[in-house]
Amino acid sequence: MKNPGLATVAQVPDYAEIIDVRTPAEFADDHIPGAINCPVLSDEERVQIGTLYRQVSPFEAKKAGAALIAINIAGHLQQRFADKPMGWRPLVYCWRGGQRSGAMQIILRQIGWKADKLEGGYKAWRQSLMQTLESLPRQLAFHVLCGPTGSAKTRILQAIAARGGQVLDLETLAAHKGSVLGVLPDAPQPSQRGFETRLWQALKDLDPARPVFVEAESRRIGRLHLPEALMHRIRQGRCLEIRAPAEARAGFLLRDYDYYLERPDWLALCLEGLRAHLGRERVNHWQQLAREGQWRPLVLELLQHHYDPQYRRSRAEHFETPPSLGSVDWSDLSLAGIEALAGHILARSGA
Repeated sequence: MKNPGLATVAQVPDYAEIIDVRTPAEFADDHIPGAINCPVLSDEERVQIGTLYRQVSPFEAKKAGAALIAINIAGHLQQRFADKPMGWRPLVYCWRGGQRSGAMQIILRQIGWKADKLEGGYKAWRQSLMQTLESLPRQLAFHVLCGPTGSAKTRILQAIAARGGQVLDLETLAAHKGSVLGVLPDAPQPSQRGFETRLWQALKDLDPARPVFVEAESRRIGRLHLPEALMHRIRQGRCLEIRAPAEARAGFLLRDYDYYLERPDWLALCLEGLRAHLGRERVNHWQQLAREGQWRPLVLELLQHHYDPQYRRSRAEHFETPPSLGSVDWSDLSLAGIEALAGHILARSGA
């Protein structure tokens, strides 16, 4: 450690307890994995002190802020830290490793706990994470599952993982199925920073000596963007194309998106996103099919007029022709069929 009481980003894993003293909103946006949130200012208090700083004076803001911080730290001592033993050695951080984490560290050290502060705070940790996201993908060899919408690619990835294969499941990390209808009910997407932290956690545990199976994705999954280095490396990967007939894909989609069947008005609203590209008349027709519960005709038309043309354009732009790992024709996208296909893919890829 360079300075007494200060820890570097590289030393973060050495601590059993990591305390994030930023506001709940800052913590919810993103935080060091495993950290607990013990804010020294609430969201409202931080706004209040910031306003005081700008409109009155830095001195008055610091005086008021110190009082609030002291009250909040006292609450944590009485509740969250009351049972901590003498040998407890936490790591404390705030946004830049400044006054908020410094206040918590001083009090914990005065009590007798050897609390250390993260030098540079969350900002330093975030900078290190982004550098790692730039370098890690270069070490990995990707086997990319290609195929039009409804080919069960995400479910195949999950079946490959269950059989011991290495998988990077981007859509699960992003909490989105990657299309205009990909929003998940009651599962909001993480923030961009939170998504990148999830990616970092997944990538750092992968073995570069083994291939990593991943699904072909666009640069954006829902409202989240994939890091450029990862996107570039995936598009350098070896592509395996899954070819399934439209009827089989429609049946799979009706099972995998079954939550839409109970919410036709929500589906009709989501279809609005296609109006600019496919015209008012066609989208109105699809919305009417949804409200009437004509699910299979709706799905087949969506595949024919939107998803399949979109896939062909993307496929031609980003991957070799023919696919470097070949293709597999598969008509059974039931649960058992997906399991069998996962085994087939692992066997032919030698992974």
